[in-house]
Amino acid sequence: MRLSCFVVPGDLDDRSVPSGGNTYDRRMAEHLPVRLRPVEGSWPDPGEAAKRQLDGVLAEVPDGAKVLLDGLVACGVPEVVAPQAARLDLAVLVHLPLADDSPHRAADLDARERKTLQLANQVIVTSPAAARAVEKRHGLATVHIAPPGTDPAPRATGTDGVSQLICVAAVTPRKGQDILLKALSEVDGLKVDLVGSRTRNPAYATTLSHPRARFTGPLGGAALEDAYRRADLLVLPSHAETYGMVVTEALARGIPVLASDVGGVPDALGRAPDGERPGLLVPPGDAAALGAALRSWRDDPDLRKRLRAAAAARARTLEGWAAAAARLRGILAVG
Repeated sequence: MRLSCFVVPGDLDDRSVPSGGNTYDRRMAEHLPVRLRPVEGSWPDPGEAAKRQLDGVLAEVPDGAKVLLDGLVACGVPEVVAPQAARLDLAVLVHLPLADDSPHRAADLDARERKTLQLANQVIVTSPAAARAVEKRHGLATVHIAPPGTDPAPRATGTDGVSQLICVAAVTPRKGQDILLKALSEVDGLKVDLVGSRTRNPAYATTLSHPRARFTGPLGGAALEDAYRRADLLVLPSHAETYGMVVTEALARGIPVLASDVGGVPDALGRAPDGERPGLLVPPGDAAALGAALRSWRDDPDLRKRLRAAAAARARTLEGWAAAAARLRGILAVG
């Protein structure tokens, strides 16, 4: 069977607001025999014009054809998806359950997402943890797993091997930068570059400041590579993650990781071939635990040496995007 189209958010190529979901969609599409169909709109809460555009995109697809939909577009509008579901072979890719990014509207978003996913012939997520969570949350019998790929990268030289932290994430409450800055206040001798857009939640972003924190805004290309090159440790204090692609981006460069023990992060972190974990995990939202882990990193040279060795070894096990796309292609059963 041929994959007719891959329906994605309209901001897929907007590098000023990078997201893991958009990166995943874009990189997978490079290796899939598929036409991308971006749909403009404030997903998952589009206006009527965006709904009409999505309906028009689906209406153009021939009966029985395979369509892959990004869940950010599809899951909030079951009323648009439902009329097309009986005649199309729909697969929905869930990067993040909608309610996880908007907890104040959890009940409504969960209900909408459940309706959409129950209409799909296949539901796909990016980690084993996400599969278990989505199956339980929405009463689904089977959820397929298609992890992201990772580009090979040069080994990071770091700064002094200790002090330079990096956090690569949009500045939003879900990503937990406030927890990181609170922890940093209790641990001298460390500084952090916070790489990510501050426009997603300006009210939250304006509450964040610290004399040892530098907000760079979103970075890409050589600028992002340079930020990684200087980094000694990646910190990801998220409250929710279905995978955490920045974890494997750091590991590809031999950078150890300190992250929340949440969602798919342990899957992304993985282990080196000898069983050593290339980072530290702490409970989400726990600034004291994060601070204690940062203190251990700062004060224990043997720990740093062990984590760096494990990160370098884990880097050699990471799959590229071609292999990741081949796995997704197998799930979709398309040529």
